Amino acid sequence: MMLRHLLVVAAALVFTPLWAGGLDSLDAFIKSTRSGRASFVQTVTAPPKDGMAARPKVSSGTFEFVRPNRFRFVYKKPFEQTIVADGQTLWLYDVDLAQVTARKQGQVLGSTPAALIASAVDLRALEADFELSDAQPLDGLQWVYAAPRNKDSGLSNVRIGLKGSTLVSLDIVDSFGQRSVLRFSAFEANPTLDPGLFQFKPPAGVDVLRQ
Repeated sequence: MMLRHLLVVAAALVFTPLWAGGLDSLDAFIKSTRSGRASFVQTVTAPPKDGMAARPKVSSGTFEFVRPNRFRFVYKKPFEQTIVADGQTLWLYDVDLAQVTARKQGQVLGSTPAALIASAVDLRALEADFELSDAQPLDGLQWVYAAPRNKDSGLSNVRIGLKGSTLVSLDIVDSFGQRSVLRFSAFEANPTLDPGLFQFKPPAGVDVLRQ
């Protein structure tokens, strides 16, 4: 489920005419931020069932990326998970299940939030996979609305929030109506990151599923 939100739901985002700054900010973020790292808090809310609102599920961790195709999410609370894209393979390691899932990266990124924040090299590349439009400023942020062109992506839409050229928020709604909001803090642009962060070797004794 968590992987779907990052891949159908990892990588950036926002826009202008009535509200200045959106697409220009997105363009600036992509062009000026070749690598990045931040802490994040993710809140996942299922759609109401039988008229009853679902209780949100909150997790937290850290995030690093290097364009165009490497990123790493480490979930620390409440459950430990690591998601690593090494340029060829997307790895998901669930510590509690002692299980690793490996997928071909090129087949699963495409129209995903990870493509927005960590994989895109320019706006033209994003527009091949997303319909992008300006959204009204809210909570002191500029917002971009992104709808995947691939209707089978598992996503309904993504809203990307920036302050200046700094990524602050991703607001993701999947095709089932489930909403996942990631808020980034202590964002650092263009740090020098150890290449080893984006390499993954399954720990001894875990099950490895290749898809």
